[in-house]
Amino acid sequence: MTGKTKTRLDHLVIGAHTLEQGVAYVKRHLGVTVPFGGVHPKMGTHNHLARLGDDIFLEIIAINLAGEAPGRPRWFSLDERQMQQGLKESPRLISWVVNTPDIKSLLQDAQCSFGTPELISRGALTWHFALPSDGRLLGGGFLPYLIQWHDAVHPAGKMEDVGLRLKSLSVYHNNPQWLSGLLASVGADRLVKVHPVSGGELPGLRALFDTPGGEVELRS
Repeated sequence: MTGKTKTRLDHLVIGAHTLEQGVAYVKRHLGVTVPFGGVHPKMGTHNHLARLGDDIFLEIIAINLAGEAPGRPRWFSLDERQMQQGLKESPRLISWVVNTPDIKSLLQDAQCSFGTPELISRGALTWHFALPSDGRLLGGGFLPYLIQWHDAVHPAGKMEDVGLRLKSLSVYHNNPQWLSGLLASVGADRLVKVHPVSGGELPGLRALFDTPGGEVELRS
């Protein structure tokens, strides 16, 4: 396989005002405790992580107030006042990430700007991550961030298995054809189910999990 056919769903991102709040949210809704991951010095954030399979994982992320400010906008819109006001009320699913073995080529094929690839590290892990200069959620969270890992084995394999598995990821949007076209330009249209918004539904992400207590859906 070549090009966009190698794009894979990498991880889901739950934003939180604090990590403690995010861990409690996942425990309450999914019935599991997600262990600590590490810190991102370049981005001024830290996280908790749990595997959802051999090559996919769940991330809880928050601003690391104990660390130095990054001198740039943090990723996932975490510096935006509206985002933090919402996360103070409750953590929520805010974004998703897809991986590729060639992020530069994938970005060249993209029909909109997915950001500029930058080298990021957390402990012994290194990766390239496409970042918009203002740190915004891509397409308000409907479009994925792009990542390229620099390890032979996907890092999810070394994360703790707390009994979660992702069954499906769905996106509800007011203009599904437009969104599907942008996703197809980076090979991500195969990875999610795109639905039109109808009735009283709100646009957003919906992730369906198998948990120790049964199926549970989280929404953005």
